[in-house]
Amino acid sequence: MANLVHHYETFTEKSLIRSETRLITMSEFGKVAVIFGGRSSEREISLQSGANILSSLIRSGVDAHGLDVDEQLASKLIEGKFERAFVALHGREGEDGVIQGLLQMLGIPFTGSGVAASALAMDKARAKLVMHGLHIPTPGFGVAKTLEQAQEIAQKIGYAVCIKPVSEGSSIGITRVNQPSDLIEAFTKAHRYGDVIVEKWIEGKNVTVAIVGDTVLPSIEIRTPGAFYDFSAKYESEETQYICPAPLSMAKERALRELAYRAFCALGCQGWGRVDFMQDAQGKFWVLEVNTIPGMTSHSLVPMAAKAAAMDFDKLVLRILETTLVATQAKKLVGLET
Repeated sequence: MANLVHHYETFTEKSLIRSETRLITMSEFGKVAVIFGGRSSEREISLQSGANILSSLIRSGVDAHGLDVDEQLASKLIEGKFERAFVALHGREGEDGVIQGLLQMLGIPFTGSGVAASALAMDKARAKLVMHGLHIPTPGFGVAKTLEQAQEIAQKIGYAVCIKPVSEGSSIGITRVNQPSDLIEAFTKAHRYGDVIVEKWIEGKNVTVAIVGDTVLPSIEIRTPGAFYDFSAKYESEETQYICPAPLSMAKERALRELAYRAFCALGCQGWGRVDFMQDAQGKFWVLEVNTIPGMTSHSLVPMAAKAAAMDFDKLVLRILETTLVATQAKKLVGLET
């Protein structure tokens, strides 16, 4: 592997076109489409994220318009003469490279990662293989298409295990399984979304780190009233606690942020995102997954981390949108835009 990926730091280095520090006017963004909703299982969360982002951009004076995804999306983008897009879609067709491919074909700069990185991060199994190959710690796992395969993998890994869909977010379809008798129900729950990951359960603390541009924000520790950070704990419970920055030593915080950025870069991600971890009893951090379009709801984590870095919600939204100006600058440099 060392020969295959020579100079890891160079391989994952961010290549951004930078202009001299200057004040960006709202008119530079042009007409912005905030794309949300869609047809995935995370539609309701996306509607909330999109509404918050749209309201924020309008407050800031950006010419922003909301577009709920349907079969006419391409026509709406063309006829509306949109100059860039803020993608607020979660789940399939939003985080898997589909919408990114459409926008790229239309020549519309957009927030977040590109086609390949989006598809890779959405496929948790392949993302974990990449991280494993680059020596980024991630829990042992296997992919199951059948219950028999899931039982075999769980037996090999050892209980407790985490059962979850390969390509879903927002903790949809996730179950902790402590013993073989509970595996059937958990597998059935996850399998309705496709192939299933059987992953070693890491006992410890939930920690997450957000990235905006090339800035790694303060970490957040998540404390839940239940067994783990499931959908209810994320979006419904008022008992879930968020400690930001996480109660870590300076050395641990630095190591965690560096690991988050390594995982983010390893998958080719850009723009913004969030990396989720577990910290075990020995203090070791394990990467669970990389989210390329995190939630922007009232319960979401990226706005919390931004606030701890003295960045309110409106500034955060603008900072994310500013990353699309890099694509515009690149076009101008190669003569594709005047």
